[in-house]
Amino acid sequence: QVQLVESGGGLVQPGGSLRLACTASGLRFHAAGLGWYRQAPGEEREFVALITSGGNTKYNDTVKGRFTISRDNAKNALYLQMNNLLPADTAVYYCNAAIVGEKVDIYWGQGTQVTVAS
Repeated sequence: QVQLVESGGGLVQPGGSLRLACTASGLRFHAAGLGWYRQAPGEEREFVALITSGGNTKYNDTVKGRFTISRDNAKNALYLQMNNLLPADTAVYYCNAAIVGEKVDIYWGQGTQVTVAS
C-alpha cells in the first residue's frame, strides 16, 4: 500500500523559512514524478513545484526563486525548502507522486499546514 506522509509545516513569520518533507513507502520511488501542491481556504488546490525522476524541476511562477524542490531517492524522501515566505503562501501543502506505466497512478499525502503570519 502506497503511503505519503508530509511533515515540517507550522507557523512562521513573513520572510521566514520552512522545510517540508514527504516520506514515501510502497512505491517505486526512484521512478516516480513528485510534486508539491497547496490549497488555501476557499481556493482550488494549485501546483507549487515538481521534480521528475530524472531530477528536472518546474515551479509555479509565484514561488520561483523562493522555493526549492529536491528529492533523496535513497531515503524515499521529497523536500520543499521555502524561503522568504509570504502570507499568500498560507495553505495546506500536499505531496504527490505519479508513476507512469500502462496507466498513470497518482498518490497524495494527507497534507501539512503552513501558516505565514506575524
